[in-house]
Amino acid sequence: MSYALSIDLTQPFDEVVPLVREALAANGFGIVAEIDMQQTLKSKIGAEIEPYLILGACNPRFAQRALQVEPSVGLLLPCNVVVRRTGEVTVVEAINPETLVTLTENRAMAALAPELTAALNAALDRLRDTA
Repeated sequence: MSYALSIDLTQPFDEVVPLVREALAANGFGIVAEIDMQQTLKSKIGAEIEPYLILGACNPRFAQRALQVEPSVGLLLPCNVVVRRTGEVTVVEAINPETLVTLTENRAMAALAPELTAALNAALDRLRDTA
């Protein structure tokens, strides 16, 4: 099992980021945190990397259900979605919800994983269709 759901797009990073936000919103996710790793590493240690954005995506319905069955799952929330440029490709990655089941070792989380996976895959599919 891969710990990421991922797609590669040929569009430039700056064009993909708003599409990712739209695709997530269309599937019930809001962005509650955002980290521009390119800017952060440049300002903190002078490191140069390609564009790399971490979006903390949260679907309140899934988050509430997950917290009910596994209160410590907050350590793994929000669901990080990464948009990064590597060479000529813009990569969009999201955590594979099955990873949450494995990490928590809580069988009750297994009931949530397929639904959350479907919602994240729907967002990635929307990106494939619009990008």
